[in-house]
Amino acid sequence: MASGRTTVTGLLEGDDILATAGAMRALGATVTRTDEGGWTIDGVGTAGLRSPDSIIDCGNAGTGVRLIMGAASAYGLEATFTGDDSLRSRPMNRVLDPLRQMGVQAEAQDGGRLPCTIRSTGKLTAIDYAPPKASAQVKSCVMLAGLGAKGRTTVRELHPTRDHTETMLRAFGVLVHCEGTEVSIDGPATLSGTHIDVPGDPSSAAFAIVAGLIVPGSDVVVEGVMMNARRTALYDALLQMGADITFEDAREVGGGERVANIRARYSRLTGIVVDPARAADMIDEYPILAVAAAVAKGDTVMNGIHELRVKESDRIAATVALLRGNGVQVEEREDGLTVTGGRVPGGGTVQTHHDHRIAMSGLVLGLVSEQGVRVDDASMIATSYPDFFDHMRTLGADMG
Repeated sequence: MASGRTTVTGLLEGDDILATAGAMRALGATVTRTDEGGWTIDGVGTAGLRSPDSIIDCGNAGTGVRLIMGAASAYGLEATFTGDDSLRSRPMNRVLDPLRQMGVQAEAQDGGRLPCTIRSTGKLTAIDYAPPKASAQVKSCVMLAGLGAKGRTTVRELHPTRDHTETMLRAFGVLVHCEGTEVSIDGPATLSGTHIDVPGDPSSAAFAIVAGLIVPGSDVVVEGVMMNARRTALYDALLQMGADITFEDAREVGGGERVANIRARYSRLTGIVVDPARAADMIDEYPILAVAAAVAKGDTVMNGIHELRVKESDRIAATVALLRGNGVQVEEREDGLTVTGGRVPGGGTVQTHHDHRIAMSGLVLGLVSEQGVRVDDASMIATSYPDFFDHMRTLGADMG
């Protein structure tokens, strides 16, 4: 969207990111891979994004499609979006409803699902919007659309959510107003190309960190992990459980995010009641937290996580099945679960439902099981973490 050239280093080249890059090419930007993790983007600037020549396939990228629909709405264009079976099952009205309020025409399938076609004049109406559920994706979609709206666009959240979009917009020269759970921008606004160092993904780092905590004798360091305050709730929960985690070499990288090296040593964990207020800040990490809970002493109670029901899979049900199928005692509720830790007999096969985080969580559980753990499919891990197997083998994991 910006004028000029943006350079990127440290990009996680998962399938979701590659699908997002392909979508932005289809909308008119020049996106080029220069080396491993290194990319350049020549933005469209004042010319604006344009209608694509064909349907945009976002694969499994839920964040990608929701943010792109917001960004595209800031321009006069028409675009149709689709994805794989998993993405087509996910609800999109949570972003389409506010876009419609801003003047976008949007046609979707029953239940607000993909494929979806949006039509925008690019002359949007600024809105003051309070999402019914706390969602960084919804907030980001509205803010990106607000770049093309006349006046102040405001999002009022129920609870604070991750603020990467606000940080990124500032890096590209946009004035962002934040007060409590209220975020606003004044449009129309222009962006200028810049340099971005992409921090290590906390959700990806969680698998090696939890493995280090639960496998006896382990001492693991994951370098350059994002330490954004809206992304560290998993580490807070693990520390409360008694985890030996330290944060080293804290620093700021290009783009304005904080990073650090995270060291995790084998620890004897104890079950806790996880604060539901942390849910939005660690929503993707609950399956791997449940794996840590499986070896902790006592009960770990997780409530207020109904949002997991509408991820790539029903992650509450999938996590419960993952644990039960391998001999771990677990209770399921509509908005959460309770894991009773102890032995992990293993020997089960995890039904992943094409969900990368369920697959990786199952494989990490296998590292502490007595009989090993199988997953029915690991191909989708490449959507978010293509180096997962290489990294885990480097740490000594036996994953066939």
